[in-house]
Formats: sequence, C-alpha cells, structure tokens
Amino acid sequence: MEAASVSLGNYTEAPSVLSRAMSSTSTSSDAAAEPLPVRPLRADAARNRDKLLAAAREAFTEDGADASLEGIARRAGVGIGTLYRNFATRQALLEAVYVDEVEAICSAADQLDKLAPWDALVAWLRSFSDYATTKKALGAELMAYLDGEAPVFQQCRQSIVAAGAPLLERAQRAGEVRPDAELMDVMRMVGGIATIANAEPGQIDRILAVALDGLRPQPAA
Repeated sequence: MEAASVSLGNYTEAPSVLSRAMSSTSTSSDAAAEPLPVRPLRADAARNRDKLLAAAREAFTEDGADASLEGIARRAGVGIGTLYRNFATRQALLEAVYVDEVEAICSAADQLDKLAPWDALVAWLRSFSDYATTKKALGAELMAYLDGEAPVFQQCRQSIVAAGAPLLERAQRAGEVRPDAELMDVMRMVGGIATIANAEPGQIDRILAVALDGLRPQPAA
C-alpha cells in the first residue's frame, strides 16, 4: 500500500498514512498545499518508536482503557520521556498504533500474489481477523477523541478495501468464491467472529473456518 521506509545513513524515514489521511481529506482552502517535510528519525529513535508501538498494541489489546502510558513505556523498555517525545498525547499514540495495524494488513495483501486465489484470500482474511481484535480495543478508545467519520478512519477503511477487494475478485474469477459475496459483508462477518467474547481456546479459528467455507460456490439445486 505504501512506499517502503527510506534509509538515509543513520536515519530512517517512513511516510505516515495518518498525515496523508489528514491532508488528503481536508476541505480547507489550503488542502492543496504541499505537506510539511517530515524530519527523519535517527535509527535508534526509530527503533524506540517501533518498540513503543508494539508495546502499546499489546497493552491496549490486553487492558483497553486501563492501559497506562507509564506501563506502555515500561513494557517497551524505554523511559516515559521517550514515549512523550514520540507521541505527545494518548490520542497520538492510539492513532499511530491504529494506522500501523492498517498498514500491516494492507501490506499483507501485497505479499500473497504467489498463492492460489483461495489460499491468498483465506490467508488475508485470517490476518484481518487478527487486526479486528486489535481494532476493537483501539477503536473503542479512539471514539472518545474522534467521531466515526474522522479522516483517519475514512482513509483506513478505504485502504483496507483497496487491499482486500482484488483478492476476493481474483478468487471469484477463479470460481473459488461464490459470485454474490461482497467484501464489506465478508469483512463484517470475519470481524464479528474475531471479537466473540469469552471464546474458548481454538473456538474462534473453528468458527472462522466454518464461515469461510460458506464462501465457496454453492452447488446448483
């Protein structure tokens, strides 16, 4: 979905989906202005940022609103000052983790072209299932800061659909998926299964397998 990170000696710069989402959906008079240049991160700073994102993803998924920024910093093995240098507010950290998850699910779609159509679609939908679990925890808290039509949500939805639609269409052209299946319906189904409360170990995988089998073409009556 996005350009790869660009290495510049000891610096690493990665384009931000979030910053582009905010600029590309803006309706203000300066929407066409050039985006401000992003200052590259030093390699060690980039590693700290990645550790913070990973720690925050785990903490928000496990603890939800009870996850503290201090606890996230400890989990990442950095000081609270390092966290605030990267993410000035709790909202900024939540948004960054959310966008990072979307980038991962979109990148996963790009890496499945060597698989058979059905296998590629199933592999991506299982990745989407993992994403949906994290999204539930992040989305609930982000809604305290943003409404459902905020630019970051809109852009992320568009990016996920753009990543998954070719996989579904390819499987349909190959006769592996019923022609009446629509991506948004499939994603809602998978997301609902992934977030079943109080599921037993392995139960979600079993339910998901049964549901995905329902995407197969139905025999003629």
